Amino acid sequence: MRVPFQTAVQIVIARPSTASIIEIARRITLRPTLSPMTAIAQPSAPAPAPVARPTTHNILIGYLLWIFGFTGAHRFYYGKPLTGTLWFFTFGLVGIGWFVDLFLIPGMDRRADKIYVTGPVNYSLAWVLLTFLGLFGIHRLYLDKWFTGLLCLFLSGIASLTGLLPLFLPAAILWLIDLCTLNTQISERNARWK
Repeated sequence: MRVPFQTAVQIVIARPSTASIIEIARRITLRPTLSPMTAIAQPSAPAPAPVARPTTHNILIGYLLWIFGFTGAHRFYYGKPLTGTLWFFTFGLVGIGWFVDLFLIPGMDRRADKIYVTGPVNYSLAWVLLTFLGLFGIHRLYLDKWFTGLLCLFLSGIASLTGLLPLFLPAAILWLIDLCTLNTQISERNARWK
């Protein structure tokens, strides 16, 4: 049985026999107090290494799309469809917002990596396909949306060969929808694989 130090002192004062003092001294467990220097000098367990989270977006692709930034492409890529649309209609806020985004892209990249789910579908590849082959629905084929992907490919192919530009309309509508929702579509698809 361990006796707190204060209680032991009270017992010794109440019954000052030698036997009781020795008995209580044997039972008392004194903890050494640490000075600030001893606390620093004592070895501590190493801190756990931070776990690197896989990235979803590539900063190099972000800067590549920034070159076309007056159209808002990089903002759509990083999941900011409202400002991407604003940049599209104002030519990057008359070039000023486009220039400022040169310095904001690393922060947008970190934010996108935190928000979206990693998985088998690559965000960068899907965005490159959407940006350069979006009217042909190639990005939809990559996302396993076969019906709409083949429909866009067929209608855009016919429109390209015949010059019937109204056939581009369904593909253009899907392209605009995907411009605003592609990150969410990929994230949902990747979440299903986990």
